[in-house]
Amino acid sequence: MSQPLAIVTEKSHNSLNIHEIPIARPPWTTLGRKLESMCRKALHEFKLVEGVESLAVALSGGKDSLTLLFLLKAILGRGFPPIELHAIHVSGPYSCGAGLGKGYLEEICKHLGVNLVICPTRSSAPPKECYSCSRERRSLIFAAAKEVGAATVAFGHHRDDSIQTLLMNLFHKGEFAANLPKVPMIDYGVTIIRPLIYIAEEQIREFAKIHGFARITCQCPIGQQSMRQEIKELITTIEERFPNVRTNLAQAAHHYGSQKALQK
Repeated sequence: MSQPLAIVTEKSHNSLNIHEIPIARPPWTTLGRKLESMCRKALHEFKLVEGVESLAVALSGGKDSLTLLFLLKAILGRGFPPIELHAIHVSGPYSCGAGLGKGYLEEICKHLGVNLVICPTRSSAPPKECYSCSRERRSLIFAAAKEVGAATVAFGHHRDDSIQTLLMNLFHKGEFAANLPKVPMIDYGVTIIRPLIYIAEEQIREFAKIHGFARITCQCPIGQQSMRQEIKELITTIEERFPNVRTNLAQAAHHYGSQKALQK
């Protein structure tokens, strides 16, 4: 089991907190080996890093993006090319993320040998809905990625994010479309990849507990009342009657989901 490697003092909400800096790296626990295998499967099956020389990770600092960073750092150079990794963090009082002081992520990236780019958000007031906030964050991330020479950006979207997207699209737009593993964003000149697409959120949550970063939660002021949160709760309710609903939805999305996002 990986142990914290450093301690940093950072200021948060007008008080000083001491944070141990968790670094997850091999040798893994049984769960860690399983997550690495599933990540490798996605990278290979969808050719996510084929031809990529420099890769940016969208790093909010939450459990999903940190898991993605740790897994990619462990995988690249071992069965895959030793691709240069960058981490891009959007900061700000109302940005959608874990609300971390920059020292926390700086220490993690320093120990991993990953270049960290911090982009301050332009938002000066709480967001009223998710779309505009998400669009601004992506624009900042894509611009920063291109500045460091990375035309591919990895996001920490996992299996459960994908099936939530599937139901949101189905209920509100009549489209059977989940998150795709790889999407060229032609207007921005970058490609999005999702290496965690096969991994369940509960597996990531347990991995984060094992390695000491599960305490980090999203600071979004509207996230707990969002449409996505409602869909998440609905899936949990359905699961009580149909225990395999998450697996079945993920498989259906993979086999029958719309490829509309690629048709540009």
